[in-house]
Amino acid sequence: MIKVLIADDQELIRQSLEIVLSTKEGIEVTGTAKDGREVIRCIRKEKPDVILMDVRMPEMDGVQCTEIIKENYPQIKIIILTTFDDDEFVFSALKHGASGYLLKGISMDDLEEAIKTVVQGGSMINPDVATKVVELFSKMAQSNFDMMIDAKNVEDLNETERKVTHLVGCGMSNKEISGKLSLSEGTIRNYLSSILNKLDLRDRTQLAIWEVQNGIGRKFQREDNE
Repeated sequence: MIKVLIADDQELIRQSLEIVLSTKEGIEVTGTAKDGREVIRCIRKEKPDVILMDVRMPEMDGVQCTEIIKENYPQIKIIILTTFDDDEFVFSALKHGASGYLLKGISMDDLEEAIKTVVQGGSMINPDVATKVVELFSKMAQSNFDMMIDAKNVEDLNETERKVTHLVGCGMSNKEISGKLSLSEGTIRNYLSSILNKLDLRDRTQLAIWEVQNGIGRKFQREDNE
């Protein structure tokens, strides 16, 4: 059973999400919170697997809350729920370890899929904001947000791992990568876990940023085509 905590400052949204998600098999809504501080208190009591996190909340917004949670409870997955005009929050939310970034207009079936995807170690970004996220990766790569990786660790990546790294940098999901490489999603998840371990990176977001900065996968791909 996946335990979900809903955090939103609007009572109607909290109640609506709770009612609908409670009907989904394998999902249990363990609590709701109206701001970031309440989220922190609920975590200690409810120990959720996934938090649906609004970004615009009083007392403590969703980005600040995400940073605190991932520092203290790294195993908890966070899906940011937002409106389309909240671009300013994308960079910070993903940088601090959010596993998903979805628009509030998403269907309940898609939200259910997103919850199950992040619990399995994947990430979920709404197609309408995916392009913006990739653009942000590029901007981040050109900024001072550098991640230094030991050259020897990079050399440890095998051919398939480098291809997966390249496709993650392109913003592809595990499902899209599995189709591109003709491998199962489970195999892609295993490759991704191995890559993160070898490069000593926290999650696929950091991997995507690093790939955009360094283009290791792209360099490998060019060599492979020569």
